[in-house]
Amino acid sequence: MNEPTVSDARPADAPALARLLTDAYLGQWVYPPEHVARRLDTPRPGRFTLSARRGEQLLAGLNADPFGSVPGGLRVQLYGDASAFTPLYLETLTRAARLGYRSLLSVVRHDHRPQVEFLGAAGFRNAYQSWGAHLQLQGFDFTPYRQLEERHYLEGTEVHSYTPESPDAPWDALHRLYADALKDTPRNPTTTHESDSSEYFRAEVASGRVFAAVRRGEVMSYTALGLNEASVESHHTATRAASRGRGLATLIKATALNWAREQGHLRASTGGNVANLPMLRVNQSLGYLPEPMWLTWVRDLPSPALAPATPATSPA
Repeated sequence: MNEPTVSDARPADAPALARLLTDAYLGQWVYPPEHVARRLDTPRPGRFTLSARRGEQLLAGLNADPFGSVPGGLRVQLYGDASAFTPLYLETLTRAARLGYRSLLSVVRHDHRPQVEFLGAAGFRNAYQSWGAHLQLQGFDFTPYRQLEERHYLEGTEVHSYTPESPDAPWDALHRLYADALKDTPRNPTTTHESDSSEYFRAEVASGRVFAAVRRGEVMSYTALGLNEASVESHHTATRAASRGRGLATLIKATALNWAREQGHLRASTGGNVANLPMLRVNQSLGYLPEPMWLTWVRDLPSPALAPATPATSPA
């Protein structure tokens, strides 16, 4: 059988690549052709998308992007027919060396069998693990959290909701809590936010709706939701160190889920580092159901001194 040929993906490949991507994630996310087309039409430094063909048949694809939280890291995403993974990977190795990358990373669920088997055979190491969970919102009931809400209310704590356009939102205080929480949150490349800047916080973390527990004008805890058509996703949750263990994270997340249900959203998702046990307990108490574990695979690349002498532009 002829070896697949690898080339840069073309705009006409978008529908087939979108279908292969959706299948690779076992239907957890649906990738419309427009999503892939936007990617192909929006070049960025260090980003590329490859297609593998046998004759006229498109078999598989590979997405490569700079891994924001890993200096010199390139994130690769393989999907489609596993028989085409090797030529896609070899082409990626060549390009990564030319661009000056120092490591390749790939994040897959442990039930994504073709990718898991290939990455292990290709010499990647399973360096980090993360958890994901989901909740069907139609059955979510806020009643069990009324007593918790009342107790904090009697202590002077109220939960407020903000959108990016809210003029009265305490953005500076929210950002400070976000930045402080990053310092003592268990970290791995997959669950680490790319920046602690206020610009990143507003654009990436607090871009949907924020629910904050405020006591006498001070932000004690918050959770940020990303909003999609039928679902919501937890972008970040943080509580002041001195106020932890008192149910504030549970209260604000329960309030956010109740709001999402009332707005007609059907599903909520969340996730994080397996070492973040307090947040795991909060989400279990809210009724989230865990999904198969996410695995971050890493392969270090030869240092520039050992690599072929080609011009390189470092993405770091």
